[in-house]
Amino acid sequence: MSNEPGAGPPPPSKARTFVRRLASTSILWTVVLVALFSGNRTLSDSFFLLILSALTWTGLTEFFGLAGKTGLISFPVWGVSCGLLLIVGTHMHLHGWLGISGAPARVNDFETSLLIVFVLGLCVRQFLRHELGRAIAAVSTTLFGVMYIPWLLNFIQKINFFPGIEGTWYVLYFIVVTKASDVGAYCVGSLIGRHKMIPRVSPGKTWEGFGGALAVSVGVSLLFARLASAHLVGMAPIHAVALGLLLGASAVVGDLIESIFKREAGVKDSGGFFPGIGGVLDLLDSLLFNAPLMYLYLRHILTHPTTA
Repeated sequence: MSNEPGAGPPPPSKARTFVRRLASTSILWTVVLVALFSGNRTLSDSFFLLILSALTWTGLTEFFGLAGKTGLISFPVWGVSCGLLLIVGTHMHLHGWLGISGAPARVNDFETSLLIVFVLGLCVRQFLRHELGRAIAAVSTTLFGVMYIPWLLNFIQKINFFPGIEGTWYVLYFIVVTKASDVGAYCVGSLIGRHKMIPRVSPGKTWEGFGGALAVSVGVSLLFARLASAHLVGMAPIHAVALGLLLGASAVVGDLIESIFKREAGVKDSGGFFPGIGGVLDLLDSLLFNAPLMYLYLRHILTHPTTA
């Protein structure tokens, strides 16, 4: 250990980092899930909306911060405002408060309309800038932030309010299996990882860790499906294996995608909100792309296509 003046503290061990990650993740999701399963529908729905809104606000703030570090310009206020409208509007739509059908598939029309108006608004916003240069970059970066975070998060709402099933149980299932992939990748990769996957993107990711992610996610998926079979409509063992593989692999890909953004921005974490994890994007990276995959599998395979 260096005793030179100015030398920083040694980096935490892998074991300590893992314990911090596990503690932060466990506390956060325990609070969320206790509220969702509180038995009071109004309380559960209100807390659900509050959590998604907070994740949208903080996640978009972190994303636009990363974009700024790379030299990209954007319209953060517009992006955060549209993201919150997307989350709140979808919530109202699914409750039928907008006077339209609340079926999850029908909410796509609302989302598409809002995004079209948003893009038009961004283009009009360019008229107010003193410099018209880099207009494509500003519009593209802002739109991508909205698509990457609140639009993907909205699929969790569509799962939660999916008609004819206990959607909250499927939200719990997809979160548990996704996070099982994270744990499997980290533990196996730390213990026996030797062969790097894409070192220029994420030096710590290994093929052994990827195998661990798939094995653990499939095992947890099968166990969860068996223990909660009364609450998971249509979840036969073959579906549990397929979803374990699908969600496990996609979780790793989602993590790598965020690693690209952080690497370009020159930062290790998107923020410092959660000890051992980083920022909100570090918490959500594996969940964002898994939410639409879980919804589409639920809609087109596990249930009759015409129900949603």
